[in-house]
Amino acid sequence: MNRIDKKPLSKLGFDFVTPAFLEMGQSEFDHRNSTIDLAAYRALAPREISILEANLNEAENWKDVWVKEGFSPYLVKNCRFFGVNRIGVLESCYLEFKNLRMPVGLYNSTLISCDFGDNVAIDRVNLLSHYQIGNEVMILQVNELATTATAKFGNGIVKKGEEERIRIWMELGNENGGRKVIPFVGMKPADAFLWTQDRDDSLLQAKYKEMTIQEFSSKRGFYGQIGDRTVIKNTGIIKDVNMGTDTYIKGANKLKNLTIISNAEASTQIGEGCEIVNGIIHEGCRIFYGVKAVRFILAAHSQLKYGARLINSFLGSNSTISCCEVLNALIFPAHEQHHNNSFLCAAIVKGQSNMAAGATLGSNHNSRGADGELQAGRGFWPGLSVALKHNSKFASFNLISKGNYPGEIHNPLPFSLIGNDDSEGGLLIIAGYWFQYNMYALARNAWKFAARDQRTDKDMLLEFDFLAPDTVSEILQGIKLLEKWVSESLDGGDGKAWLQDPVNATNPLSIFATGIENTKRRTRIAKAHRAYQIFHDLLNYHAAKEWLATSERHPTKSPAELLQATLKNATAIQVWENLGGQLIPSGVIQDMKNDVKSGKITRWKQVHEFYEKQAALYPEQKFENALNGLLQINPQAFENIPAWIDRAIATSDFLTAGIERSRSKDYEDPFRLAMFGNAAELDAVIGDVKENEFIQEAKVRAVVFREKLAKLV
Repeated sequence: MNRIDKKPLSKLGFDFVTPAFLEMGQSEFDHRNSTIDLAAYRALAPREISILEANLNEAENWKDVWVKEGFSPYLVKNCRFFGVNRIGVLESCYLEFKNLRMPVGLYNSTLISCDFGDNVAIDRVNLLSHYQIGNEVMILQVNELATTATAKFGNGIVKKGEEERIRIWMELGNENGGRKVIPFVGMKPADAFLWTQDRDDSLLQAKYKEMTIQEFSSKRGFYGQIGDRTVIKNTGIIKDVNMGTDTYIKGANKLKNLTIISNAEASTQIGEGCEIVNGIIHEGCRIFYGVKAVRFILAAHSQLKYGARLINSFLGSNSTISCCEVLNALIFPAHEQHHNNSFLCAAIVKGQSNMAAGATLGSNHNSRGADGELQAGRGFWPGLSVALKHNSKFASFNLISKGNYPGEIHNPLPFSLIGNDDSEGGLLIIAGYWFQYNMYALARNAWKFAARDQRTDKDMLLEFDFLAPDTVSEILQGIKLLEKWVSESLDGGDGKAWLQDPVNATNPLSIFATGIENTKRRTRIAKAHRAYQIFHDLLNYHAAKEWLATSERHPTKSPAELLQATLKNATAIQVWENLGGQLIPSGVIQDMKNDVKSGKITRWKQVHEFYEKQAALYPEQKFENALNGLLQINPQAFENIPAWIDRAIATSDFLTAGIERSRSKDYEDPFRLAMFGNAAELDAVIGDVKENEFIQEAKVRAVVFREKLAKLV
């Protein structure tokens, strides 16, 4: 039976916080009153009350309606007031936004205990309750816009008198909740990733929870906030939602328990048919056309569109999900997923990723419980109609070709193409694929992600370059794995010597890897000899590139001195962790965790300061790491600097040529040319490859790189 209580009409708008949850001397209006200047308001004059009543307005008690000087009673019509309401300046004018024109004033609405800023335009709000509304806000045709006394605005907090079981958690990375975290305003993907790890460390997990609880008050009675210049129109239910300035909401079905961060430089917009519950939406986001999102965080400048479903997930900044379904996922920045039939579940994907149509990453059918996981490094690209099983793990920049993969895959080899081996019936890995066959996409994406980083607050240093400390470590591991696999394929022969011998570039030796796929199929490694050379070339090139970058950061210092000083102070190669798109040495992260456990760090703000400190150190650490990476494969590399630089320049030229070569294949393919009457029409439709702006810029960068390196030497 529905419980419906009857209470005196005079109490409507009061007892927002019941006396049982107020401490001695506290009032239900304490928090509300602390946010405004009470001295700016006065009581209504008798004449103003007469005008208001003549305009068909009603109030349970006109003494509870307060106004600023500049208030015009003529601009309030057909409204009912309950509780304490405060109204700002109302001038005889209208507001216009995107062809929506509304006269300033309050019209045809029921208003319960609200504060209104100056020159608001509010019309046909059936119920507007317990909100503080900024200046020049436009609200038209809303069924319910209300705040409850226990509103949490998307944060995983519990108010006084509530049970722990109602706390909101996000179950990231695993469907069984074993990696769940408490969402909070300001949470970063790095925070969530830290929290999902070390689940065996009960003290650390408890400290994370304590830090989160300290972020927010457990008191009741916080009013909803609607920032200046916010526009809301033709929307069903908005309940317990905070909105920053310049928010734009149109045609949404239901918004509940949310914080919507928005500002003049990065407005957040929510559009038609959306149903969004229990979430935090950061600045500059776009959510349109039938989106369903529950228990989620959307980082800055990301988009949900066209019926996307985002549930129990964290989507990093500068990402787009449309049409498809994402569950229990932690996704780092720059993720793209656009297709109605793609599915991502129980995954940690470390950014710069792209999910193709038909890709299904979420099969728990090979487990007796819904507890499988998938983890993928940067640049993860599962192709068309890929079906992967949990538990699978992939190194950085793994591309997976179309197909059904019957067993779990753990591929530690970066820059690989993974596919089913149709000729021999096993798994096929093309080592160093990107550099041999698709350099255009690899280079363009690195440029694209950086160029499209729209964050106005770049408080974390996101790494978009495909050569960085994380991939350096993976390349070094890949070199050792190739040597091991060749040795095994030679029945104990010297794999390193075989890979170093140029004669074997065309050797048809079949090379097989172990421990990659959890099936009886064999895993064949293709292009191992070429990839081995490329990996060495990349480490040479990367070290030279970082030497040049460091010299440009320190123009008053000698490049030779910078090189020698860094080599002198260099430590052994470090293991790095990708924390939400920012690369940080693992040892330093462990020190930070120890500070959390010891109580030296007690607030998430301190953790965020740690990220900023590491961002400042990163360029020099990246240079040191690059030098260390080269020393691992060639301890004498810096004894002949001209030879090192010559090899780096040759690699730069190889990469640049690869950019044009891989793009040119689209123009030379006779099947593609068959779509057009002739080559000229092809150029007219997709552009002349010789005029491709990105390719031309890459050539210029290569020339500049060569010239600058020559000066360093």
